[in-house]
Amino acid sequence: MFLKGIPASPGIASGKAFILDSETLAILKKEIPERDLAKEIARFEEALIRTRQEILGIQEHISEQLGIKHAEIFNAHLLVLEDRTLIEEVISRLKKELLCVEYIFDDVLKKYIDVFSKVEDEYLKERVADIRDVGKRVLRQLLGKKRETLADINEKVILISYDLSPSDTASLHKKNVIAFATDIGGKTSHTAIMAKALEIPAAVGLKTVTKTVKNGDMVIVDGSNGIVIVNPDEETIEKYRRERTRLEEQETILIKIRDLPCVTPDGREIDLTANIEIPDEIPSVKSHGASGIGLYRTEFFYLDRVDLPTEEEQYSAYKNVAEQMTPNSVIIRTLDLGGDKFLSQLTTPREMNPFLGQRAIRFCLARPEIFKVQLKAILRASAHGKLKIMYPMISGIEELLAANTILNEVKEELREKKVSFDEDMQVGAMIEVPSAALTADILAREVDFFSIGTNDLIQYSLAVDRVNEKIAYLYEPAHPAVLRLIKNVIYAGHKANIWVGMCGEMAGEPAFTILLLGFGLDEFSTSPVNLPRIKQVIRSVEYKAAQKIAEEALTLSTGREVEEYTKEKLKELVPNLL
Repeated sequence: MFLKGIPASPGIASGKAFILDSETLAILKKEIPERDLAKEIARFEEALIRTRQEILGIQEHISEQLGIKHAEIFNAHLLVLEDRTLIEEVISRLKKELLCVEYIFDDVLKKYIDVFSKVEDEYLKERVADIRDVGKRVLRQLLGKKRETLADINEKVILISYDLSPSDTASLHKKNVIAFATDIGGKTSHTAIMAKALEIPAAVGLKTVTKTVKNGDMVIVDGSNGIVIVNPDEETIEKYRRERTRLEEQETILIKIRDLPCVTPDGREIDLTANIEIPDEIPSVKSHGASGIGLYRTEFFYLDRVDLPTEEEQYSAYKNVAEQMTPNSVIIRTLDLGGDKFLSQLTTPREMNPFLGQRAIRFCLARPEIFKVQLKAILRASAHGKLKIMYPMISGIEELLAANTILNEVKEELREKKVSFDEDMQVGAMIEVPSAALTADILAREVDFFSIGTNDLIQYSLAVDRVNEKIAYLYEPAHPAVLRLIKNVIYAGHKANIWVGMCGEMAGEPAFTILLLGFGLDEFSTSPVNLPRIKQVIRSVEYKAAQKIAEEALTLSTGREVEEYTKEKLKELVPNLL
């Protein structure tokens, strides 16, 4: 049986399924005498304290294994434990109803979960997992039950679960849990983030995997395509065994070219850089042969906390990345909040169309006090390495000029205080809105570089919600309209003597590498694991040949025709890649 979900972490693994029990706790509705009220409140408070100690212990372990940023995921759990509204509601109902505290706590928690589950915002929905996880921990303390952790698994298995809480994924032992698959989850969930950090194959959002798979079933997880095969026949097993062998052979080849220059056979040099969300990914950036960081997403620094990050916190983080990557460059993208990411500490009204609302640069221009703090931190950190800065979601020249005005104000403030920073730091704009792509010649006069964000450019150009599975077939990176916009941006940038990069998912797809190379793209920035394959393509294809292929692709009428054509050319020119 084949199940299709969402790719969370690339790779192929096969093995015996281990079902992680959802652990339904039996909560009885029991009355208590009024004289036991103080004892019941004390039980509740003690359970909260013990749960806090338990989570702090997990945090310490994860900090040692994966770094402090991954450990900070559990800050959200601690916030639930310290939520005075929740605690006071439990105690108030306990006094009023005189029912056992586990029943009251469970009932209050269900109300919170119900409210969060009905909210349209995907990020908020994913916080339901945090609430459930903390709730079960508290209830286990109240009921005196102990649950085995995933760290206790002593054989190689593929983990199957409805969902994995952050504490579950934190307990994964790489040598025993070789892959996992879940019913729910998205690309921005903690589960997906952890899977990539651990570099184990994972598929999420499979809907019925826990109902389909039984303990001990033979399972194949294709994390690159979000596929799970249950009890495959010999032919399928052999097919995936060959595919895994091919990937391993590729890895051997790719390791050999990792430190070689990224240059075409006829001498065109290309910058190959990596996208990161947290500094802990830098070892992976280096081990996969990146020449720098082409996209450092900074919004994750703002999430899962009750306050805004200070200038000093941000300065320390950016300085750390700059120093670790020296002498290579790091492009820091300014705050890209809104859409599916929001600041819980700000009372911003819910928007009907958040992806078309006050997000990214619009948010920063509307809240200059927040924007300035980040800009100061980036500028100060630029004294310790080769930093560049870029603004997300620029839609026109007015926004770009307004952002640069604020940046110049911050520079002047630092000069007055005699704070050093890189006076020659490059400033760029992300091109991810059709209006920006069509007026790239105007925008190019005010920046040092462009970086094309294809994820949103495709979404906005084709009017396709990229997370809506009903219309996913319409999300076509190779659509002729998208290709023409990309070519126009690169042409406009080069005419203005600025370099042009790409940091969207399209930059990590070997099938499109030849096209983008042919259009004249100067920099490819993608997930670290994608870098060696992109380098292999670039080192195998002459720039002149790529130009001819790109020209031919522009004569085709549909995205499907373009994809078939480029895959055919890729197979012909880089036969050991496909």
